[in-house]
Amino acid sequence: MSAVIPDLVYDIGLHRGEDTDYYLTKGYRVVGFEANPRLAGECRTRFRDAIQSERLIVVEGAIAPSEVGDSLDFYVDENSVWGTANKDWADKNKLMGSSNKRITVKRVDITDAYKAYGVPDFIKVDIEGQDKIILESMRSLDVLPRYFSMEAEKDDFSRLEMEIDSLRNFGYVKFRAVQQANNGRQSGSIKTIDGRTVHYAFQDHSSGAFGEDLLSPWMSYEEVLKKYRDIFQLYRIFGDYSVLSKIGPFAKIPKFAFKLLTGYRGGLPGWYDTHASM
Repeated sequence: MSAVIPDLVYDIGLHRGEDTDYYLTKGYRVVGFEANPRLAGECRTRFRDAIQSERLIVVEGAIAPSEVGDSLDFYVDENSVWGTANKDWADKNKLMGSSNKRITVKRVDITDAYKAYGVPDFIKVDIEGQDKIILESMRSLDVLPRYFSMEAEKDDFSRLEMEIDSLRNFGYVKFRAVQQANNGRQSGSIKTIDGRTVHYAFQDHSSGAFGEDLLSPWMSYEEVLKKYRDIFQLYRIFGDYSVLSKIGPFAKIPKFAFKLLTGYRGGLPGWYDTHASM
């Protein structure tokens, strides 16, 4: 693993392939990781041609540390994007009004994947409460992906700061905090890895663009932490566990007023992915 493979992406949290479709359109080869057997099967059907042409490998199972053994519990949520191997996360989703069922799935060792497939140009991580396993695994690498993204912590600012500190300690120097709520409504020009410009419409539940396809400017470590401090102020007012969350549908009234007065766009407060680049 002495060099990054420039035409390879890891889609960790494949779901229904909303992001993999974008990566394939850009010309990348993809290794997609999905713990939910039904969703993995859907992707094998949807991307049959890409699999046959060896542009996509679907790895079925939940990424987890070796101490859990060869298999582990996975919680299949009725809201499929909330499926998780983290019981605390599954319990939190129940408090949010969702429901899930527990199944047993195979454990996937991410370090074995690095050895088998190589270090990609970009890693996208969205595995509901387990993202930090990927951060920890990257300590074993001699080289790191040029680009990286993960779902940002939204409950505890100190944990969010630790995530970004880890990325900075790895050597990432440019960051973005990217709002996720409106990704399914976005479309525009993207660059393929062979230099062409093509039009692409992002799908619902997509993580959206990455790298130089993102329109917002890169930030320094200090700048992205300042942005997240502002975002956390919104979480305290409008977030999942805020005072307003307890008044149910009536929370729409102060949210509408806030947007009207400030011109704020997107979900309020929405959720964010942290992007990093060397």
